[in-house]
Amino acid sequence: MKMLLLLVALLSAALPASAAPPTCYSRVLSLSKEITQSFKELQTSKTDSCVGTLPRLYLDIHNYCVLAKLRDFVAYPGCDRVLEVNELKEKARSLYTILISYCRRDLVFLTDDCNALEIPVSPPIEHSITES
Repeated sequence: MKMLLLLVALLSAALPASAAPPTCYSRVLSLSKEITQSFKELQTSKTDSCVGTLPRLYLDIHNYCVLAKLRDFVAYPGCDRVLEVNELKEKARSLYTILISYCRRDLVFLTDDCNALEIPVSPPIEHSITES
C-alpha cells in the first residue's frame, strides 16, 4: 500500500513538471501558422471583392523580411469593412508586437530574402503506394 501511495505521489509531482509554458519561439511559430491558415481560408471564401486585393500573406518567422510583411499587411488601407480582415490584421499586429518586443532577443533570422515571402515553396506532393 505504501508503494502505491509513493508511486501516485511521484506521478502527480512529475505531471506538472512536464507541462512547460510555451516559449517565445513556439508562440510565434504557432501564431504565424494560424495567421497563414486564416489568410488562406479568407482567400478561398472571398466574402468580399476587396479580399482579392489584399497583399499576399505567407509568413516565415525565420525570414527577417517577415517584419516588413506584417507591417505592410496591417497598414493596408483596404477591406476595413470586412470583419474577418480586421481580425486577421489584429492577429498580425499581435505577432509583429511579439516579434519586435517580447521575443526580440530570443529569435534568430536565418535569411532576409523578401522574394521568398512572395512566392512560397509548396510542400512536395505525396503519392500513395496504392495508386495505379
